[in-house]
Amino acid sequence: MTTLLSSFVGESISKFLETSGIYMMFAEAGGWKCLVMLALACFLLYLAIKKQYEPLLLLPIAFGMLLTNLPGAEMFHSELFEGGHVHWQELAAKGGLLDYLYLGVKCGIYPCLIFIGVGAMTDFGPLIANPKSFLMGAAAQIGIFLTFLGANAMGFSPAEAGSIGIIGGADGPTSIYLTSKLAPQLLGPIAIAAYSYMALVPVIQPPIMRALTTEKERQIKMTTLRQVSKTEKIVFPIVITIIIALILPSAAPLIGCLMLGNLMKECGVVDRLAKTVQNELMNIVVIFLGITVGATATADAFLNFKTLGILTLGIVAFSCGSAGGVLLAKLMNVFLPEGKKINPLIGSAGVSAVPMAARVSQNEGLKANPSNYLLMHAMGPNVSGVIGSAVAAGILLCFLG
Repeated sequence: MTTLLSSFVGESISKFLETSGIYMMFAEAGGWKCLVMLALACFLLYLAIKKQYEPLLLLPIAFGMLLTNLPGAEMFHSELFEGGHVHWQELAAKGGLLDYLYLGVKCGIYPCLIFIGVGAMTDFGPLIANPKSFLMGAAAQIGIFLTFLGANAMGFSPAEAGSIGIIGGADGPTSIYLTSKLAPQLLGPIAIAAYSYMALVPVIQPPIMRALTTEKERQIKMTTLRQVSKTEKIVFPIVITIIIALILPSAAPLIGCLMLGNLMKECGVVDRLAKTVQNELMNIVVIFLGITVGATATADAFLNFKTLGILTLGIVAFSCGSAGGVLLAKLMNVFLPEGKKINPLIGSAGVSAVPMAARVSQNEGLKANPSNYLLMHAMGPNVSGVIGSAVAAGILLCFLG
């Protein structure tokens, strides 16, 4: 009896040890990759908490990465989504928590819901008051298409190149939306690159802005924007939705949700809904989106040369987009009379990182001229960039989807 009991205890302990994550990490080939990913997840958590780099999304993304790389936890199964399809029968049989939450990314639900919240927090007044801002917001998207061509030339497939290029729009939800449709296997590295570079706007943009402008150009003072009426603010989201959806239906989900949120804010008759999408809905979706995007950053998907290429091309896309807006503003000044000149610094705000990019334009303007306040002028290209990045994603989806 004692022998049987000892044997049972020994087998139980042995089985327990073999099913532990520590045993799996060191017993299986490639277990070191899990250690690397766990260390990277902790580093991203440090950046989110200590350095406050885009913490609202970087923190859940990093924690999702932590969860998915814990050996034996079985919280996310990338094989359930192989080939760009959801394998429903296998999902029902062995799907984990993160697998079910990931459906919101796979089906394009979370990015669209976030766009409703973004729209409800956005003031399109500066853009309506200065329609020329549309041009600078459009020019800043050049980084997306230049990087698409470069990534394709480097050996990435057209779908992967399009997903990498959209990083240049500096719009996290748009990057996630397009990548989930075109190249879901790259979702983790692209999301991390997009949000990391958004957080580094104050570091990346100023050298580019100063290199492309003269001291005299940075000192240009712009006239005060006109007051935009409430009627204009109500009509604007309706008209933009109709025009873009008719021309480019593939951009309708993002643009439609963005403008719906803005209409809720501006119409003044659904304040409860506007506050809900700005706060409760936005916060819930950000949590789900962040955790599930981080869960796609498995060791096999992340630790490869493609990830290094994505990070490199991402900074190129972002830099080219910033430069494109500045250069178009300089070109516009050639045709504008004295007194109507545009300060080229506001062109860099067209990359869509709202409102950080506009603040960078403001700060650089103040350095050149302490009485030069460019924030409201920069908000025009800035919110135009949000529309522009969604349109660019629609174009890529139309041709590559």
